Order: sequence, then structure tokens, then C-alpha cells
Amino acid sequence: MKTVLITGTSSGYGRATAVHFHAQGWNVVATMRTPRAGVLPESERLRVVALDVTDPESIAAAVETAGPIDVLVNNAGVPSISVFEGTPMARVREVFETNTFGVMATAQAVLPQFRERGSGVVVNVTSSVVLGHMPLSAVYKASKMAVEGFTSSLALELAPFGVQAKTVEPGACLTTNFAARATNGAALDELVPAPYAPWAKQAMQSFTGQDLFTKETDVAETVWRAAHDTTGQLRFPAGPDAVWLAQAK
Repeated sequence: MKTVLITGTSSGYGRATAVHFHAQGWNVVATMRTPRAGVLPESERLRVVALDVTDPESIAAAVETAGPIDVLVNNAGVPSISVFEGTPMARVREVFETNTFGVMATAQAVLPQFRERGSGVVVNVTSSVVLGHMPLSAVYKASKMAVEGFTSSLALELAPFGVQAKTVEPGACLTTNFAARATNGAALDELVPAPYAPWAKQAMQSFTGQDLFTKETDVAETVWRAAHDTTGQLRFPAGPDAVWLAQAK
């Protein structure tokens, strides 16, 4: 029976992915920064483990607790909606610490066992912001584009050892708490410099009013497909809006 370790499973894509892999008969190591009861099904095949991807000791402890795994899904991330001019550099660094450096650090902790065994898959969850020109996402897009570049080179390094690296690019999921988390619960006009306000308001309305959007299950199913792919495909758009963007690109 195979085992997957998934980061950021307390809600959204991560939770849906944990549920999906478990339903397919896998052992699931579901990690959360702050584990909570009742978030995921109780099962002998599902363990909830504490993991803060910005803390090296936390990463090491979680990987040791997990034991041998077959797939790593780097899903943990922090959203960010902002105008760059008005974004403090401390916030920029916070986004990169989780979205970029956290992905790298967790992958690095798992790769030795994959390489030594000659098998394994790293699936890094990015975003459809990498596929198109989207406003209010300069910092977030930069953090996710970095992971795309990282993964494409990592895949080449790992190929001689029979290990794969993939990215899954979710579209806009309007049923998650992305927007609230991205603004830390503040109104957008509190975060946007006054000269940008009319434009930012219109851009946000376009984002939330789009006809095509992604469901959590779209992402879970695409992560599953990426983990099992044997064609060499590197990038997997997830959700109808992401697929449309990828095709348009």
C-alpha cells in the first residue's frame, strides 16, 4: 500500500487531496501547521502530523514521523492579493518563505529516500496565475513562478534516479477562503494605495465574477493524475479556467 505526504491539509485543496488519496486506498500523512480534530476522516490509513514548512526542525520531525513515502504533495501556501507598491517587504518575504522556500525545503528533506529507492514523485501545487496576466498578484505570482522554474529543473536532476517532479496549477477556487486569507480579513481598499483604488476594485470584481472556476475536487483529482502520470508531462492545469488559460497560452 502506497503512502502520500501532503502539506497544508487543514482546508481547501490540501484537505480535498488528502480525502481523495485516502478514498483510493492509500495511506495518507496529512500535515497541518496546527493540527485540528475533525478536519479529516478518522482512519488507520490517515495520520495527521504537525508541520510548519518554514521551520527546518518541524520539517525534519514530520518526515521522520511519516516514514517511507511514495509521493510528496507540496500544497501548503499563503495567498496574497495586493498592489505591489503598497505591499510591505516583510509580507513579500513571508509569502516566499512558505510558497517557495517551504516547498524547496520539504522536497529536499524527502528526496534522499526517493533517490536511494529509485522511485517517488514530488508534486508541487502552484497556481493558474503562472499561466496568464492577472492583476493584484505580483508577489503571489512571483512566488509561484519560482516554484515552476524550480520544479522544471528539479525534474531533470531526478530523472536519472527514476524520480519525478511535477506541478499542478489550480485555477481560481471561489469556494475557498483564499480572498479572506490573502487580505488577512481586511477590506481591499485598506491595502491598496489610493491612486490604485478604482482600478483595483474593478480587477477584483472581474476575478470574483468569472464564469469558469475551479473546485477543490478538480485539484485533488489532478494531483492524483500527476502522481500517477508516466508520460513525462511536467505541468498539470487543474480546473476548467486553468485548462482554458493553459490552452490559450
